Amino acid sequence: MSTAPEEPSNLSFPSLYAVLARVAPDRLPELLADRDAQFARAAETGSYEPLREFQLKWAIVIELARRHDLAQRMEAAQRVVHTRDRDTPEWRAAMDEVREVYNEAWRAASVRR
Repeated sequence: MSTAPEEPSNLSFPSLYAVLARVAPDRLPELLADRDAQFARAAETGSYEPLREFQLKWAIVIELARRHDLAQRMEAAQRVVHTRDRDTPEWRAAMDEVREVYNEAWRAASVRR
């Protein structure tokens, strides 16, 4: 019998909150503030899109927190993006890496749904 907590089977707020509390508890205040902002945006626009964006954003944040390999790749690429000129090949390669890491985290988060 495993004692590891189960990963969320959906992107409900309670699931996101529970997993984030385990993998990156320091980000909980940010999650709550973002939730409140996106609910207000959804009410203002009459659209569920802000809520879907919220769910996806935090599923990706959780995936990056769970997967240290992805988090390290993202941090290294972002360091280059923020310190190199946009016209350099290093900057373009780093942006490609940011997109690849994001897409990999998105795919993994999507599988967990």
